[in-house]
Amino acid sequence: MAGARGAGLGPAAAAAAAAAEERPEKQPLESETEPEREKPSLLSAPAPSLGHGSDSGLSDSEESVFSGLEDSGSDTSEEEDGASSGEQHSRTEKTTGQQVGTPSPRTEEASMPVKDEYAEDSSDEEDIRNTVGNVPLEWYDDFPHVGYDLDGRRIYKPLRSQDELDQFLDKMDNPDYWRTVQDRTTGHGMRLTDEQVALVRRLQRGQFGDVSFDPYEPAVDFFSGDLMIHPVTNRPADKRSFIPSLVEKEKVSRMVHAIKMGWIQPRRPRDHTPSFYDLWAQEDPNAVLGRHKMHVPAPKLALPGHAESYNPPPEYLPSEEERLAWEQQEPDERKLGFLPRSFPSLRAVPAYGRFIQERFERCLDLYLCPRQRKMRVNVDPEELIPKLPRPRDLQPFPTCQALVYRGHSDLVRCLSVSPGGQWLASGSDDGSVRLWEVATARCMRTVPVGAVVRSVAWNPQPTTCLVAVAVEDAVLLLNPALGDRLAVGSTDQLLSAFTQPQEPAAQPARWLEASEEERRVGLRLRICHGQPVTQVTWHGRGDYMAVVLAAPGHTQVLIHQLSRRRSQSPFRRSHGQVQRVAFHPGRPFLLVASQRSIRLYHLLRQELTKKLMPNCKWVSSLAVHPAGDNVICGSYDSKLVWFDLDLSTKPYRVLRHHKKALRAVAFHPRYPLFASGSDDGSVIVCHGRVYSDLLQNPLLVPVKVLKGHSTTRDLGVLDVAFHPTQPWVFSSGADGTICLFT
Repeated sequence: MAGARGAGLGPAAAAAAAAAEERPEKQPLESETEPEREKPSLLSAPAPSLGHGSDSGLSDSEESVFSGLEDSGSDTSEEEDGASSGEQHSRTEKTTGQQVGTPSPRTEEASMPVKDEYAEDSSDEEDIRNTVGNVPLEWYDDFPHVGYDLDGRRIYKPLRSQDELDQFLDKMDNPDYWRTVQDRTTGHGMRLTDEQVALVRRLQRGQFGDVSFDPYEPAVDFFSGDLMIHPVTNRPADKRSFIPSLVEKEKVSRMVHAIKMGWIQPRRPRDHTPSFYDLWAQEDPNAVLGRHKMHVPAPKLALPGHAESYNPPPEYLPSEEERLAWEQQEPDERKLGFLPRSFPSLRAVPAYGRFIQERFERCLDLYLCPRQRKMRVNVDPEELIPKLPRPRDLQPFPTCQALVYRGHSDLVRCLSVSPGGQWLASGSDDGSVRLWEVATARCMRTVPVGAVVRSVAWNPQPTTCLVAVAVEDAVLLLNPALGDRLAVGSTDQLLSAFTQPQEPAAQPARWLEASEEERRVGLRLRICHGQPVTQVTWHGRGDYMAVVLAAPGHTQVLIHQLSRRRSQSPFRRSHGQVQRVAFHPGRPFLLVASQRSIRLYHLLRQELTKKLMPNCKWVSSLAVHPAGDNVICGSYDSKLVWFDLDLSTKPYRVLRHHKKALRAVAFHPRYPLFASGSDDGSVIVCHGRVYSDLLQNPLLVPVKVLKGHSTTRDLGVLDVAFHPTQPWVFSSGADGTICLFT
C-alpha cells in the first residue's frame, strides 16, 4: 500500500494522504476550521510531472504554489488559477481514489470535510484579510492593489467609478448607507452591525464602551477609620522619612529670597468697613473722577440771594398785585419758586415745606442726566449751508404783483391760460366762468353755469378755441369766441362735422348737443357722468381729455376722445381715492395720483410702469415737467415733493417752505421755474433747472415768495398757472381775486 501510494503520487500528495489517514476519528473543533480551510490550496495545487522521478526536481513556481504563495511573474488571472485548481483538485481526488484503493473508515471520515465543506463554500462571512502587516498603505498608491490575502493573492482596489449623482442615488436607495464605512486595508465597504453602531453612539455620548460596566458602582472602603489590631502593612519606615528633604529646602530658600527682594508682600488685613466716594469730587485733580477725562462736573446750585433771606430788603418783598400775578402763573413760568417773606428773627422762620422735594428732584436730575464730554469740531455754520447761486443770477422770474382781476363774488377755484397767452379763464363758486384779457385785466365774457366750477382747462392746440369746464356731474365744452375768427369758426366746424354712428356703443358717459339758447352763451357740448367731476385736463395734442370723478370704484378716471365722441374707463380696479391725473407731455403715459402714491401707466401696453411713493399723508396736486422726466406734487401736510423718474421711485427732494397745506403746483412750459400755492396766502416760486446730462442732479433753488391774497375761511391760494411764453404766474385765491405776478 505504501509502495503504491509512493509510486502513484508526488511527495506533497503522499504527505497529505498520510496525514489524512493518520488523523483521529474525532470530529474537528471550531478552532480547527481555519487551518483546515487552507488545505484545498494544497490539494488544488498542480501535481508535478511524473517524468521527474525524484522529489528534488520541483521548480520554483511549484514550490511557491505548495507554500501558499503566488508566482509574482505569472500572467494568469485569478479565474484561470481557480479553474486549473478545480481541475487539478478533481484529478488529484480521482488519482488518490485509484491509487489508494479502499481506504479505512477513519480515512474516509477525515477526508470528507476536505472535499465537501470548503470546496464549494460560498459564505460571505469569511472576510478578506490583508496580510501585509503594519506597513503604510501609502506605499500602494501607485499600484492597483492594496496588499495580499492569506493565499498570497493580490487584494485589488475596488473600482471608484461613482460620481456624485451615483453616490446620491446610493445614499437614497441603500438603507444601510449610513452604517457603511470604508476599510482602509482592503478598500471595500463594511456594514456596521447593530452592536458596533450602539458602541459608536455610546462613545459619542461620552459613555463607556462596555454596556455591562457600571461607573457608579458602590466603592469598597478598603482603609477604614477604625483602629485595627493587625495593620494592613507593617513595613518599617524608610530612611528618607528621617532625613530633611532637599527639595523643600530649595523651595524655602527661594521664597525667603523673594520676601527679601520684596517680590512677595505679606497679606494685609481686609477692611470690612464700607467705602463711600464722592460722586462730584471733580475739584481734586488727584481724585479718581478728577482724572477721568470724559467726566463732566455736575452743575452747581446758584448761591442764595437777597430774596432767600429771612429778612430781605423792602424792594424784594412783593406787593399784593405781584403776589396775585405770581399765584396765577404756571409753576414753570415763575422766576422764583417761592414768595419772599420777612421775619423778625431767625427763630421765627418756619420749616421749608418743599425742602425734601427739591432735594429729591435735584438728586434725580443729577442721577438721570448723562454727562459726557464730547469733542466738538469747530465748523463754520456757513460752510454747512450748500452753495446755491444768487437769485439775481437766476432771473427772469416773477418778483412783484402787476395786476389784480376782480369780478368774482366767491372764491376762485381754478385757472387756465390760453395757448397763446392772451386770454385767461377762471371758475368760481359763484356759478360762473369768466374770460379775461391778460394784458388789461378786463373781463371779456361771463358764462353762467349755475353751479360750482371745479376745474377749467383750455385746449392746448392754438388752432382750437375750446374750454372744458367741470360743473357738478358734467363737463361743458365752451367756445368762448375770443381771438382769431378763423380759429373760432374752425372749432365750430370741427364739432359739427361729427356724424352719429348707426349703432352707438355703450359708454360710461353721455355726449349731448347744446340747445340754441346754450349755443348763444357759447356752450357746444355737454358730457354727462353719473358722479361729480373734480378735475378735467387735456392731452398735449388736444383730442383727448381725462376726467376725475368723485366716485368709489374703478370708474374714477375716464378718458374722452373729442373727434369720435367716445368715452372709456381705462382701469379695472381701484387703488384708492384718485386726487389728480396728468398726461405725459411726450410719451403715452398717464400719471394718476391717489392719496398716498402716484402711479405711472403706459397707455399702449396697458400696464403699470412705476409707482412713486411721496411719503406724505395726502396728495393734493400734481404737475409734470415739460421734458417729462421730473414730477412734482403738493400735499396737505405742507410738503412739495420732487421726483426724478430716471433716478428712483423715492423723492429726490422734499421742500417744506410753506406753513400750511399746498393746494396747487405748476411748471412753466419754457423757463426753469415751478410754483406752489398754499393756504398761508403765499405763492413760492422756485428755480428748477433740469440738465441734459443724466449724471447731474436737478438744481432746485427757491427764489421768491409772492403774497397778494388774504386768507378767507382758512383758505389761501387755490390754484396757480404760468403764462405760456412770459415768466409770469397767475394765482387765484379764496378772497375772490386773481393776481398776476410779473
